[in-house]
Amino acid sequence: MTPPPEEAMAPARRSGDRDGGSSVLRFSPAERWIHRTTALLLGACVVSAACLYLPALAELVGRRALVVTVHEWTGILTPLPVLIGLVSRAFRADLTRLNRFGPHDRRWLRAALRRDHRPQERPAGKFNAGQKLYAGYIAGAVLVMAGTGLLMWFTGLAPLVWRTSATFVHDWLALAVGIVLLGHIGKALADPEARRGMRTGRVERAWAAREHPLWRTDEDARERRED
Repeated sequence: MTPPPEEAMAPARRSGDRDGGSSVLRFSPAERWIHRTTALLLGACVVSAACLYLPALAELVGRRALVVTVHEWTGILTPLPVLIGLVSRAFRADLTRLNRFGPHDRRWLRAALRRDHRPQERPAGKFNAGQKLYAGYIAGAVLVMAGTGLLMWFTGLAPLVWRTSATFVHDWLALAVGIVLLGHIGKALADPEARRGMRTGRVERAWAAREHPLWRTDEDARERRED
């Protein structure tokens, strides 16, 4: 698959935005809204699931019927922000980036498996290979969870054997999603600049050049063409 222009292998330039500032734009307001809303819905879905399946939490929270309702509706609504966000050109462009896996991504993964943290061994566009795998996993998991959840919610949709299988898949996938989400949160907590980018939309130029050099190379080239 042909990678987008940002993925062309080239050394990063330290110069940047035409305003000469020390920060660069990473995420649009629409993208930040999509991330926050999806995180809120998915977080509520996971927490409510824990309250339903863990006896200690179930006894602490009580009101099982209300928790079930919250879990059902947050699960169904979780894909909605992404669907609404498709009207955003910036969001569609980032979805294209997330959906493309190039040679530099395989190099990044090999370095990650070797625990090699040298920047030159981890080339990345706007999103590194780990972020691409995470996004793909969560997108697929949410769809599977929604489908199996509907079979469990509306018992007349399928025979008993289907509902039993759906329950098995739903429960174990929910555990896997919870573990992956904890890893995602841990990565975010370890990188204040990445959190700043999702909070304000902007990141320091030096961080972008170090962590996502191919993205900055492409952005700098685009700005030179526009000047």
